[in-house]
Amino acid sequence: MHVGIFGRRNVGKSSVLNALTRQAVSIVSDVAGTTTDPVEKAMELQPIGPVLFVDTAGVDDMGALGELRVQKTLAVVQRTDLAILVTDGWQDYEGRLLTLFRDRKAPVIVVANKSDLRANESVEQAARAAGSERVVTVSAMHGTGLETLRRAIVNAVPDEFLNAPSLVGDLIPAGELALLVVPIDIEAPKGRLILPQVQTLRDILDNDGYAMVVKERELADALARLNRPPVLVITDSQEFLKVLADVPPGIPVTSFSILFARFKGDLAELARGAAAIDRLKPGDRVLIAEACTHHPTGEDIGRVKIPRWLEQYVGGKLQIETKAGCDYPEDVGAYRLVVQCGACMWNRRQMLSRMETARAAGTAITNYGLCIAHSLGILDRALGPFPYALEAYRRARK
Repeated sequence: MHVGIFGRRNVGKSSVLNALTRQAVSIVSDVAGTTTDPVEKAMELQPIGPVLFVDTAGVDDMGALGELRVQKTLAVVQRTDLAILVTDGWQDYEGRLLTLFRDRKAPVIVVANKSDLRANESVEQAARAAGSERVVTVSAMHGTGLETLRRAIVNAVPDEFLNAPSLVGDLIPAGELALLVVPIDIEAPKGRLILPQVQTLRDILDNDGYAMVVKERELADALARLNRPPVLVITDSQEFLKVLADVPPGIPVTSFSILFARFKGDLAELARGAAAIDRLKPGDRVLIAEACTHHPTGEDIGRVKIPRWLEQYVGGKLQIETKAGCDYPEDVGAYRLVVQCGACMWNRRQMLSRMETARAAGTAITNYGLCIAHSLGILDRALGPFPYALEAYRRARK
């Protein structure tokens, strides 16, 4: 869950973050504008689990450089699941932020900081008058009110974080086997698996299923050794063709990326976006968007393989651009298609926000796994475990 900390300069945002985490995460000083870029701190917050706190620059920053800092702050709003609005005196800035969070349907906790320097509760009264339902009085400097704030955070957590949907539990009944195909190639991280593979394994275990993990070269032999077939084969999208050649038609097959299209976004909408590849023409602009940054090597999936498969499908060169991390063009409408990665490093709100941006601009959006499967002509099979998404995809192709 992403918890954004917002407010004007010098109201104590960084002090609140440091007090909550019990660490000197952000630099604190009396100079207004000390925090210039978003500062992130990941930690476990029980009973929620993993939380990412994001400290931001003041929304009242001034000048050309200050305007750039404000833009960075507002970009954090796009991925904020829970907002902490810190103030020491209610102004128009606070009111505008409160409206912004309401429009995005993100819960807000107003933190009336510096209680040790105030003689009354005028700040709290102003926040409630503005419509804030959650107001907590603290002194970050003296550590008062922090336990109340922690409880307020837990109470304000959106339901999906306390009752998170299962990644694959609805597809693999208890006591049944899923077979995971995990290639170990030049881009595989040394000594570990990538996050989607680890999370899928954990989810299978949490739902009392069995998991067998093999590389693509051992898949046929692994299937031959089983006395009953797996209920699902999950593969890296890059190995779709090899896997489908080895897996009998009666066994459902999908990919980690397609699972994450459902887990992080809207699978039916992203499947419709994949159908838009049929309408691409040579020369069209396509944006490849990655949630994380990595050092591309060899046959990089986003920079080499997907562009090659798309151009083979279209039958000519495309104008393909790549953006990584939080970088994202303001004018998404300039592109005919956005191909987003699986977004395993993001929260769902950020993925849905990016999808909404594309939808508002009239630009189709899909994700890596769906794009690859469509370009290879096998998306019907890969969407077999998800009938509603398969129907949306087929309707979009018509």
